[in-house]
Amino acid sequence: MATRIIVNTSRIGYSPSQVQRTIAVGELRGILDRFEDDAKIYLSFDNGYTYGGITLGDFSEEYVDDGDEE
Repeated sequence: MATRIIVNTSRIGYSPSQVQRTIAVGELRGILDRFEDDAKIYLSFDNGYTYGGITLGDFSEEYVDDGDEE
């Protein structure tokens, strides 16, 4: 039997600066380590009314000056 991982999420704002809470890469790895490598991941929006997936092309990197440098 295949495992389906559903990430229940919602749209919070129109830019990353409007998102107050999110998890870090290490936390996400820890969560995903509990599942089999072939489990498929789906994103659930609008209380399960709409869904999406994640592909390798969906990832990008953005560098932000967080003001912590001295």
